[in-house]
Amino acid sequence: MVEVRKAVPLKVGAAQVEAEIISFNGLESGCEHIAMRFKGTQPNSNIPLVRMHSECLTGDVFHSSRCDCGEQLNEAISLIHVEGGILLYLRQEGRGIGLYNKLDAYELQDTGLNTYEANVKLGFGEDQREFNEAAEMLKALGIDHIRLLSNNPRKTEQLKAAGISIETMVNTSVHLKPGNSDYLKAKKNHGNHQLRFS
Repeated sequence: MVEVRKAVPLKVGAAQVEAEIISFNGLESGCEHIAMRFKGTQPNSNIPLVRMHSECLTGDVFHSSRCDCGEQLNEAISLIHVEGGILLYLRQEGRGIGLYNKLDAYELQDTGLNTYEANVKLGFGEDQREFNEAAEMLKALGIDHIRLLSNNPRKTEQLKAAGISIETMVNTSVHLKPGNSDYLKAKKNHGNHQLRFS
């Protein structure tokens, strides 16, 4: 099920670091999820820090001002590079509705709906992401006890239900910028994300 591809150089701030990219065969969804394993430069725990990051083309690549996904990804890489652990990059664009549907949801958000309401208006669930395969990936890597880097309680619940023990939940920062305040407020108030606005 597990295939270690190669070490890939990544940029973290001004520094260049390496992460081992791992692919997985036999996942039920057929999605090309990957794991990126970082050794850690200054680990302070033998329990790996794990981030489950759902793909966001608009945020991760094009730095959209509608979300905080790109900033969360960069923060995760920086932290896991130091702490040591795993970044799971999950191909679940738009909370699981896909890129084109997410772009349609953007149009609905422009009429006043939040990101969850827009998904429902399009005929989808509020958040269609499933994290069972993330748990399978961790177990395939011999990991069943983690520190989870997230603000999302759904991730904790699903991982625990799938047999992953979570030592602690490490919150990501609040990446507030012009254009994403409504999005972050919806995550906090509608999605129960543990966001602490100053």
